[in-house]
Amino acid sequence: MILNQESPPLLTADVDGGTFRLRRALRTDLPVIVQLLADDSMGAAREHAGDMVPYERAFAAIDADPSHLLVVGELVPAGAVAGPVVATFQLSFLPGMSRQGSWRSQIEGVRVAGSLRGKGIGNLMVQWAIGESRRRGCTLMQLTTHKARTAAHRFYERLGFDASHEGMKLTL
Repeated sequence: MILNQESPPLLTADVDGGTFRLRRALRTDLPVIVQLLADDSMGAAREHAGDMVPYERAFAAIDADPSHLLVVGELVPAGAVAGPVVATFQLSFLPGMSRQGSWRSQIEGVRVAGSLRGKGIGNLMVQWAIGESRRRGCTLMQLTTHKARTAAHRFYERLGFDASHEGMKLTL
């Protein structure tokens, strides 16, 4: 996917190999987003790019709600004006009664193309999400990550996240 001028950058940063840009996802980004979500053994088992209808419905709901933001990251090679989508995440803003009625944000679906992991792109994305959460008045940012993703645990801990709770899920 090449940058669409209708979606201005949320962040622009120089990285090894060019310029990294974050922007709101567009419907046309869905195939590459699904590809990024499926780019490991866990994701490959639960993502199915053969049927884009559920992803299109989810995109429409996320895109229509100002409390949710689906983001993609592009790597623009030096000297170019556009580049491919190489990363994605979703950021949601949730009101709550606990913590004196404070807002929290939740980041999920954080993915960077396998060939670019370890190059600082994930750090840029999460730091932007932390800043955006603060800007919107959130007092807490939360996430879940699978117990088997030990490298992800180390990554989030380096960014200041604390594994203070035990998360639980119920598949419906």
